[in-house]
Amino acid sequence: MTVLQNGNIFEFVFRCKSLTVNRARREKTMIKIKRLQLHCLHILLLTIFSFVPFAHAQTDGLSLEDIVSLKRVTSIRMSPDGEQIAYLLSVPREIYKEDDGKPYRELHVVDLDGNSRPYVSGEIEVSNFAWAADGKAIYFVAKRNPDDKFNSLFEIALSGGEAINKFTHLNSIKGIHPSPDGKRIAFTANDAPPDKKEDLEKKGFKAVVYEESVPVNKVWMLDIGTWEAVAQELPGSASDFTWSADSSRYAVALAPTPLIDDSYVARDIYVVNAANGEVLNNMGSVGKLGHFEFSPDGARIAYIGSVDINDPSPGRLYVAASSGGERLELIPGYLGHAGDFIWQSDTSVRWLGQRGVWTEWSTSSVLAAEPAGLATSFGPILRTVDGHPGQAVSAAIADTPQHPAEVYLLRDGAEPQRLTHSNPILAERSLADQEVITYSARDGLRLEAILIHPLKKKRAAGPLVIFVHGGPEAHYSNGWMSSYGRPAQALAADGYTVVFPNYRASTGRGVEFSKLDQHDYAQEEFNDLVDIKTHLVNEGMADANRVGISGGSYGGYASMWAATALSEEFAAAVAFVGISNLVSKFGTGDIPYEMYHVHARAWPWEDWMWMLQRSPVFYADKAKTPLLIMGGDKDPRVHPSQSLEMYRNIKVRTDTPVRLVIYPGEVHGNRNTAAQYDYSLRLKRWMDHYLKGPGGEPPPWEIDHAAKLEEETAGE
Repeated sequence: MTVLQNGNIFEFVFRCKSLTVNRARREKTMIKIKRLQLHCLHILLLTIFSFVPFAHAQTDGLSLEDIVSLKRVTSIRMSPDGEQIAYLLSVPREIYKEDDGKPYRELHVVDLDGNSRPYVSGEIEVSNFAWAADGKAIYFVAKRNPDDKFNSLFEIALSGGEAINKFTHLNSIKGIHPSPDGKRIAFTANDAPPDKKEDLEKKGFKAVVYEESVPVNKVWMLDIGTWEAVAQELPGSASDFTWSADSSRYAVALAPTPLIDDSYVARDIYVVNAANGEVLNNMGSVGKLGHFEFSPDGARIAYIGSVDINDPSPGRLYVAASSGGERLELIPGYLGHAGDFIWQSDTSVRWLGQRGVWTEWSTSSVLAAEPAGLATSFGPILRTVDGHPGQAVSAAIADTPQHPAEVYLLRDGAEPQRLTHSNPILAERSLADQEVITYSARDGLRLEAILIHPLKKKRAAGPLVIFVHGGPEAHYSNGWMSSYGRPAQALAADGYTVVFPNYRASTGRGVEFSKLDQHDYAQEEFNDLVDIKTHLVNEGMADANRVGISGGSYGGYASMWAATALSEEFAAAVAFVGISNLVSKFGTGDIPYEMYHVHARAWPWEDWMWMLQRSPVFYADKAKTPLLIMGGDKDPRVHPSQSLEMYRNIKVRTDTPVRLVIYPGEVHGNRNTAAQYDYSLRLKRWMDHYLKGPGGEPPPWEIDHAAKLEEETAGE
């Protein structure tokens, strides 16, 4: 449809005829191509004889189908010469038309003028990629055939052509990191699976030893001359990695074990001799750890870390000698969180800051710490950056209230420049107005929120939905706000006001603010959610009797709390992968130390009743708010039993409408497109029923997917 909008009908037909197919699926795909060519011809005839140009078509707003179908840029890499940006584009499956699965991830390259070209596209998931040292090729990791047991390392020339399979490991490859001298590729991966593993599983021997059988992630050195890989034995499980410019050393994040809890709170940066794997020193980082890199001369390492073990989120920018020693915080007292950075020179760092609902792009010297100046906010919300020392340009992923994540170019002294336009459908839709607001909590604390007005009736005192972020070590920025879990623009198109509050303990306002809820679960932090409701009601922008609330993870916890302890305030609630019982959460989740250090600051046995009284199940008998509970059955973070406990307590102890929806195979959030769409449908129908409709008994549990499937099949 993009080509038709640009008026180039012949190019559209040509593209339809010249689709590249995966050899392993050629026969199946050729049938699709024939159908698509007929479809192309049909569109061509309609376009030629239509009195109204297709490009001028407008609808009232985004639909749920639109939202779950939007493409997003997920990763970027600046070329060594700074002239090209490689990026991964997430492409959702077509609802009802394609088999279920996660979005495809394609490899594209865009130049600094915005000319983008697909390199690896179609039915494929590129899991990682990196530029070759000379910039003439790109390495990427993917499975090219459905029967592949593990992914492989491929190389594709920048000039184009077929990708070449260079290496297949004994297990799946995770991160890849070509050395600056072009001689090696470091990668992270596990050892080969145990001998006869598949054969034994077929015979029924597939017991899992909880936590103990999780494999350690290792660093491997792949020689580009021989294409042979050797593991380096290091004291821990590896994750993030970076080379020194001379390729003699690397820095790697190691955790004591491969368990997720250790990866959260116990990682440190180790400097290693690349030739023999000898650990030279470690940096002594404490608490949560973010991005790190060598300075161009290799003398220093800058990293994003934590103030202490109780810091909820890595957001302090530090620098220290790469040989170890005392660290220097570059922007002390920063009332925000450092999100990313690149070295500009041997003595200066360009950093991305998240302050309030905005982001900022600034520079600091590593020779002396200086507090950050006044916040410099601008439209695009920068999510991550990439670049090289000494270059006047950098790459960024950014979004705005008008579009999801795209590739942007950052030039010294210029406004961010958008390079990619992945969703032309947005030009055909009307988007509701979005603005930043502030409000006061009942104790006087000033808070920020993102407000989306109803599409057709701004400032209408109608139904309101509050979306609560997870964490709570997270925050909302004034960018693109719609996703399957919070379909804001679809709700706004249907007359809802939608608000996203940054309640206390959110990030983006410094360490002290982010600690405000520690050892104080569900009190002032969730009262802040009632206070944003009160503020909007008083401003004439919400009906006090038609307010819904929803969120995932910690936001699901908030939604369950709202439906029970604060039930008189909310007319509907949708909780996703939420916490219902903090006592049982301790024994069934996979992050007990993270929960202790940055949330509870106490163990359950130190005060069982305190922990229980901060749990929604404790107040289940007070529930008057109809509650829809949803989650995946493979969630390792918040065990599915948390949802079941909440459901069972409300079901048995009250007559309040409650429903539990379980998504098979999904984890802490739905990954597959069909599950995402189904979630959106159920969320909106629940809100419609109780905030705009008759209320009472729940809406039917069935969704007629079969009719839609038949319609789409007939359309083919």
